[in-house]
Amino acid sequence: MSDESEDSPPVVRSQDRAASGVPAAGWALGDRFSWNEIHQRLLASADEEIASTLSELFFSGFTAGFAIVLTFIGYTVGTATFPNNRFLAAVLYPIGFMYIILGRYELYTETTLPPVKLVLTRLASLPLLLRMWSVVLLANVIGAAFGAFILANTHVLAPAEMEVGAEFLQHGLELGWWDLFFKALFAGWLVAGVVWLHTAARDTISRVVITYLVFYTIPVLGLYHVVSSGAEALFVVFLKTPSPGVLTLIYEFWLPVLLGNTTGGVVLVALASYAQAVRRRYPEIRVLSSREMLFSLKGGRPFETPRPGIQLPENGGGPEEESDTTR
Repeated sequence: MSDESEDSPPVVRSQDRAASGVPAAGWALGDRFSWNEIHQRLLASADEEIASTLSELFFSGFTAGFAIVLTFIGYTVGTATFPNNRFLAAVLYPIGFMYIILGRYELYTETTLPPVKLVLTRLASLPLLLRMWSVVLLANVIGAAFGAFILANTHVLAPAEMEVGAEFLQHGLELGWWDLFFKALFAGWLVAGVVWLHTAARDTISRVVITYLVFYTIPVLGLYHVVSSGAEALFVVFLKTPSPGVLTLIYEFWLPVLLGNTTGGVVLVALASYAQAVRRRYPEIRVLSSREMLFSLKGGRPFETPRPGIQLPENGGGPEEESDTTR
């Protein structure tokens, strides 16, 4: 007779786990993860991400911000070529996001979901999350500013395309604060959902298709992304054409997009699934106390328990300890 109770959860053998301790394959179907398995893998990925050093976060975020200029170029050329067809005009819009997400660079909206889940499950502190957000967002904006400055002061874009690029900002300003906020909210929901779907996918082709379709949807529906919108605003500033002041652009255009993206990524995705995940935490990492949650920079890596090692015991008794001398 089996020693296991009929009500006990299925045992995941050590050889079925990745080096981090999360499921390497689905329990019911090898090529399909359950909700709980996706959640564990997402937390493991966030654990690695939030533990990055400030310099790693900054330069990765800077690269992502600069790469967003590819999206601006693609959308500008597409709109200039097909001014009356938004479906064709948006064909090249996802190119910058594909480069960023498949290359694992830090994009502000992409980092809203996994680290928030770490905080909600008390595996990382709130100050650590805010530090990560601040560094990545600042790096994204600086990278986008660098790319926008080059486009505004060179002939990479034709004059007609530069004129179209300047009109993107005007369309946004005409919408008004709350319309921008809610359009950005749905964009934030879409982008945060990409992270979940990427974790559920098991091959690169699936991830390419998911990334392309989701980000193609943003311009087709007239939604707004904070980093690409920032590039559009900075492009107009660097063109030195008559435009609203910088403070007006920040408050009337960029701020509602930032708040909308953040709300969409955090509230509609991370918080909505919190009730399902209260006791389904990523294992081998100690839960933070309330004091540590609010006032420390702990989280992202085990700080009193060993990190799962590469070699796992065959008896399924748990991961072997890894030396923490270099941590």
